[in-house]
Amino acid sequence: MEPATILVADDDRSICTVLHQALSRAGHTVRTTGTAASLWRMVEDGDGDLVITDVVMPDENALDLLPRIKRLRPNLPVIVMTAQKTLLTAVKATERGAFEYLPKPFDLNELLRIVQRALNTRRGDAPPPALDPRSQPQADEEMPLVGRSPSMQEVYRVMARIMGTDLTVMITGESGTGKELVARALHDYGKRRGGPFVAINMAAIPRDLIESEMFGHEKGAFTGAAQRKTGRFEQAQGGTLFLDEIGDMPLDAQTRLLRVLQEGEFTTVGGRTPIRADVRIIAATHRDLRQLIQQGLFREDLFYRLNVVPVRLPPLRERREDIADLARHFLKLACDQGLPLKSLSADAVEVLSAYHWPGNVRELENLMRRLAALSAEDVIYRPDIEGEFAEPLPADDDRRRGGSLGEAIDFHLAEYFDAHDDGLPPAGLYDRILREVERPLIERTLVATRGNQIKAAQVLGLNRNTLRKKIRDLAIEVTRGGEPTRIGGGPSGR
Repeated sequence: MEPATILVADDDRSICTVLHQALSRAGHTVRTTGTAASLWRMVEDGDGDLVITDVVMPDENALDLLPRIKRLRPNLPVIVMTAQKTLLTAVKATERGAFEYLPKPFDLNELLRIVQRALNTRRGDAPPPALDPRSQPQADEEMPLVGRSPSMQEVYRVMARIMGTDLTVMITGESGTGKELVARALHDYGKRRGGPFVAINMAAIPRDLIESEMFGHEKGAFTGAAQRKTGRFEQAQGGTLFLDEIGDMPLDAQTRLLRVLQEGEFTTVGGRTPIRADVRIIAATHRDLRQLIQQGLFREDLFYRLNVVPVRLPPLRERREDIADLARHFLKLACDQGLPLKSLSADAVEVLSAYHWPGNVRELENLMRRLAALSAEDVIYRPDIEGEFAEPLPADDDRRRGGSLGEAIDFHLAEYFDAHDDGLPPAGLYDRILREVERPLIERTLVATRGNQIKAAQVLGLNRNTLRKKIRDLAIEVTRGGEPTRIGGGPSGR
């Protein structure tokens, strides 16, 4: 790592000390300060090849100082540290010229890698990102995403980097994780915020109407087309088109969508005049598109057109530290909508945090709304929560180990249906459930037979070639002689 002079600004002396030691060991000269004013003086004097600064300083917010630094020294990289951990902070830091947004606490090795990237960028004289004033959110705006967990910080960092671009985004995540909220945030705080946000759910439209819904149709284009209809692409001109549940799109419609993405224009059903497609595409799915590609149900070339910037939303069970904040957020929203204001007791939060949330954030939101409406007390306690769940909730999952397999499956299915607003999950449930059962069934059988596929096929009642194909398609690891072997080129084997 080539030596450089690094300016570190943080009113926490322990942070300054740790960074001074780590950066000095890497061969850099480090100057530290605890105020924004002294940092600005050093920048004005031409000191430093790189700045690392906290957001909240005693005399000034570093995000307000950032634009002045970038105007005076546009090629000086600035790394922003913060304990605030919100999407708004990430967006502001990126839009005002920060090289990187780093939530506290952070890994020193990651910081050193970011420092090296920033210095390499500076030495290459890369131009700073252009700022679009229309895309900068105001300080009093509330961002739609709640969560300070490490997994959500990664989501925020990716979102902040692509807010000011027109890059196509693919959002993946289980049902109920908030994929449309991410899509709306990318639109509302992006460069197309002045245009329309148009959403279309592929799973909710009859197959024979998808092309008409997407591209519109001319009068007389087919039986029942009594007048011209504007499609979603045309409605979204100048804005964002959100293609939800893209994995449920029929193959013929996929072909037309691919053509639009390649050529940048489309025609209505029955029309002849091309229309330029001036839209940003954001797609989302809860399905494994790579597996659908292997099954011949999704075009690989379309996948790569859509998967320019992948954003994976973690399920709620992977971000349990966010559950309390989310629950309180939903109680506040319920109050804003006219329901009584409720609060959560400590033991109620413990129960919420121990639950596995098959319906993810949507299930939690529905539960909080229900409790806000039905709970007689101002404070929600543990028994109130447990009463809403099917049975008492210990911290582990022992309660589902008793009874028959059918009873356990019925238990999960009941929770899954209840987690959706109208009691109906998205289309394709049959295939989804079969996939979820098939993989652990095959894996457990292979473990029991010590990787002997002939014995496993006999136990399962499958032809050996059929079993091998399933192992390959599902990218299942087979243990042979104590060493795991991955067969085929499934998603996790790429």
